[in-house]
Formats: sequence, structure tokens, C-alpha cells
Amino acid sequence: MPSEPWSLVTYGTPEQPLPRTGVRTAAGTVHAAPGALADTPLLDIIGDWRRVGDTLRGWRPDPATAVPGAELRTPLSYPSKVLCAGANYYGHLEEMGVEKRAEPAEAYFFGKTPRTTVIGPGDAVPYPRGEGRQLDWEAELAVVVGRAGKGFSPEEAPDYIAGYTIANDLSARDALRRPEAVGPPFQFDWLRTKSLDGFCPLGPGIVPSWFVEDPQDLGITLAVNGELKQNSTTGDMIRPVKELLSVAAKDMTLLPGDVILTGSPAGVGMAIGEFLNPGDEVVIEIERLGSLRHTVGPRTDG
Repeated sequence: MPSEPWSLVTYGTPEQPLPRTGVRTAAGTVHAAPGALADTPLLDIIGDWRRVGDTLRGWRPDPATAVPGAELRTPLSYPSKVLCAGANYYGHLEEMGVEKRAEPAEAYFFGKTPRTTVIGPGDAVPYPRGEGRQLDWEAELAVVVGRAGKGFSPEEAPDYIAGYTIANDLSARDALRRPEAVGPPFQFDWLRTKSLDGFCPLGPGIVPSWFVEDPQDLGITLAVNGELKQNSTTGDMIRPVKELLSVAAKDMTLLPGDVILTGSPAGVGMAIGEFLNPGDEVVIEIERLGSLRHTVGPRTDG
């Protein structure tokens, strides 16, 4: 088993609000990143990951570099792409009434608009305007790309991974179907369902890939207001991480810092008719990656 993991984070302090790059231990202590990395945006560090990763591999935080009062921010401001794998857990398909196929279909993806959906740990998701909103949760393991690539095989995929983080692939379920669509091919609106403001909480940091021996052997849970809603493992994925990356890179170039969400396990709100409300607190935990907490903001339309 790899040593105790740490993660790369973006943080500020009340005295120094400008974002800096740090290292967060498993115990939650934030340290300044070593040397010039502290003043380098985390997205730029990922952009030079083949060199920086080798430098950091044997590094350990020094207690003298702990940062009192560090407040975590959005870890990556902002990836060029956020790609989300759809229907990639057997348990989730079962709860949605989809029969298990003898041979799973190839992975497919939809996207989120990065600059307006990605928010950080502790942030509040703006509650969408309108009546009858159905704001749903989906705990997901997220992969952070560490080098540019296209057309690589599943066996080559691990070489393109910088690390892993936690994401909530939020959905406005009420917006998915368009009753006024001109025809069946246009009856689903994935953009309005998946890319509303704040719909991709991410964090708390990026755990380098060498700390995650097997991304298909991680426990994953999600709780709303302390009540457990999702409880599974990444071993229930239909297509494993390495296949997802290879499929995503089949026809488009993945860039350093791109984030690939790998699907949600069973336990989403739509399956039981429960949805998030203003003031709710969501906590997602993934083994070796820590926990991501965020809230749901108040209604803004009266």
C-alpha cells in the first residue's frame, strides 16, 4: 500500500487572500508547496507535471511550513475541459431500471462548462431559479490529466494521469426533457441539466496518482445533512478508469488539467424522488482522497 497520501491544493488566508499552491496532509494541515511552486497556479503545475511530478514524488511536508488559517479554494482555476462519463456503475443502472447487458456499451461522455460550474470545497452551489427544481447529487471519482494526449490505448492511459480528486456531478433533473423539442433527437437538454452555475464542486485537492495504487478499489460515499445516500466502491464501474481515458482521447486531445468524471454509483436522488434543498450540506468521501463538503445556497427568486 502506498504511503500516507497528501494532496495539492489552492488556498488563501485572511492575511494573504490571493490564491497560493499548497500541500494538504491526510490530517487536514495545509503547508506551503515547496520552493517556487507555492507561487505557481496549480493548473500551471499540472501543465508541467512530467517534470514536477518526478520532483514531488519523494517529497514530504515539513511541519515548519504549516500555514495557520489556510482556507481551501477551487483547486483548478480552470480546466479547459470537464468531461463526465454517463451511466458507468452497474448499481446506478439497476436503480434506474436499465437491464445489465451481456457486453457493456462503450463509454460515452457529456461535458460541463468549466469556468462557471467548477467550485471549491466549502462553497455554496447557487440554487437554480424557478419552481419545481430537482437538484440531484452524484458522487464521483475525478481524474486529472497530467499530459497532452490523443489516441492512446487503455494500457497507456495511466501515464497520462496526474492525480485524482472528488467531484459532485450535480444535475437539474427537471431540465433534462424538452417538451417543446422539434423532434426526438432534440428532446434532451444535457447543457441545462448539467452546466448550471456551481454544478461541479471539486476538491479538496489533487492526490498524485502514485498514492492511488488501484483506482478501481476505492470506497465512495455521499451524505446529505449527515444521512448516507450513496455507499459503494469504484470496483462497481462498468468501464474502468484506464478505458474511460482512452475512449475520451479517441477523437479529441486531452490537455493537462482536464478533469474526467468517472460516473456515479447507486443512490442518486432521482431514483427515490428526493432532491437537494436550499441550506442542505453534502459531504462526499473517497478512500485515500479525503472528503469534499459543500452546501446548497438560498433561493434567489423569492
